[in-house]
This record gives sequence, structure tokens and C-alpha cells, in this order.
Amino acid sequence: MSTDPLISAVFQLSPAEKLQLVEDLWDDLAASPETIPFHPWQKEELDRRREKLENDPSSGVSWDDAKRIIRGQ
Repeated sequence: MSTDPLISAVFQLSPAEKLQLVEDLWDDLAASPETIPFHPWQKEELDRRREKLENDPSSGVSWDDAKRIIRGQ
């Protein structure tokens, strides 16, 4: 565990407080996605997937279908 007192304090939060902190951090990051660093290989992979979907729309699934697959329904 970190010796930074602020970081150590995070581990003392209740589960509900930790979840709220994670949500707040996520919202903060989502407010400016252009500032989130990424690796060149990640952009290349996204470009590859976008091109595949554009060339063959049947290769993808709808968001609703994706959620059902993920949830095992």
C-alpha cells in the first residue's frame, strides 16, 4: 500500500464511499476524453475494427445484443 496519506485514506473509505469515488473519477475523466492518454496500438486496433465494420456491417452486433452476450442472456 502507498505511503501517501491521501492514498492510504482512500483505502479506509467504506465500500459505498469507494464506489462513489470511482464514479466521480470516471465522470471527471469522461468530461474530457481527449486528455486521456492511449497507446498507438490502441488507436490502430480501433481503426482496424472500424474499417472491418464499415466493410462488413454483419461482422458487428448491436449494443443491445452486445449487452445480452456480456450478461450471458
